[in-house]
Amino acid sequence: MPVEVTRDRLRRLPKTELHVHLDGSLRPESMIELADAIGVELPSSDPAELQEQMLARDTRNLEEYLDRFRVTLSLMQSGDAMERIAFELAEDNARENVRYVEVRYSPTLHTEAGLPLTEAVEAPLRGLVRAEERYDIRTALIICGIRNMDPETSRDLADLTVAFKGRGVVAFDLAGAEYNYPAKKHKDAFFTVINKNMATTIHAGEAYGPESIHQALHYCRANRIGHGTRLIEDPDLMGYVRDLRIPLEICLTSNVQTRAVPTFEEHPLRAYFDEGLVVTLNTDNRLVSGTTVTDEYLRAHEHLGFTWEELVRVARMGFESAFLPWGDKTEMLQRFDADLSAIEGDAVGRT
Repeated sequence: MPVEVTRDRLRRLPKTELHVHLDGSLRPESMIELADAIGVELPSSDPAELQEQMLARDTRNLEEYLDRFRVTLSLMQSGDAMERIAFELAEDNARENVRYVEVRYSPTLHTEAGLPLTEAVEAPLRGLVRAEERYDIRTALIICGIRNMDPETSRDLADLTVAFKGRGVVAFDLAGAEYNYPAKKHKDAFFTVINKNMATTIHAGEAYGPESIHQALHYCRANRIGHGTRLIEDPDLMGYVRDLRIPLEICLTSNVQTRAVPTFEEHPLRAYFDEGLVVTLNTDNRLVSGTTVTDEYLRAHEHLGFTWEELVRVARMGFESAFLPWGDKTEMLQRFDADLSAIEGDAVGRT
């Protein structure tokens, strides 16, 4: 008998979060406390109202979506604030049974008040370590270059990524405004990381077409693709991504908010899955998109018809796609299978 898809069952399902931005995932209550401490004025001092103000409900494109980050970044210019926010993000994930989370951000955006670049990495790492000590979760950082910044900045951030290899940083990314800012201009930064045997992922195919994905793969040698929403427009490239098992970091809610797709029902996730691509489900930004990992799984079910069995396959692909050492990944997959048997056995027992 098929297992029924419910929010509680999806919450219990072991999951990964491979695409979540630190500066887009703050708790409203924490934002208010941090703002009060440094004298920053927020759109509201009421947590519920602030959460509504920060939600990207009326954005017309990716650029307007990214405007929300001006507020959050103003609160993230100290080591203490970054440590707290990283801890709380991991804590929130652990509470919905996310077993592994890769948190991404660009340290250079957190140095306006004089915070050293190395502390902008060490502070969130401290928060993530504290969360690992308290909760059943494993964490890692991904450092982001920014498309619309000088490529030299990306090279500096690539050097920073390499400096923290084996110390909690697992990969390098390229984020920011996509249209008119091609990834190939930043290829030197990616080769800096690749030459040190580190992983890469790139935001591509969200606000620009499959050519952006092509550059991410063939100029910058990305191991994963962030979003990849417009990959479907190039069947030949899609076949390449499928056949080489290059994972896509899908963010359903965010893609609707940025108008990468008109509606949930029109999102290509269903087509990607049916064509055999490696797909993972992620939040992008818990605050700005107003979502959780569990919500993303539920929306795949409600809007795209994913069954329990299919969602389990997506969850497993998340662990398979993680930037983890092979031995650690194998252990997490074995535990995933054991926990899944318990969840499904419980479901059968209740019928």
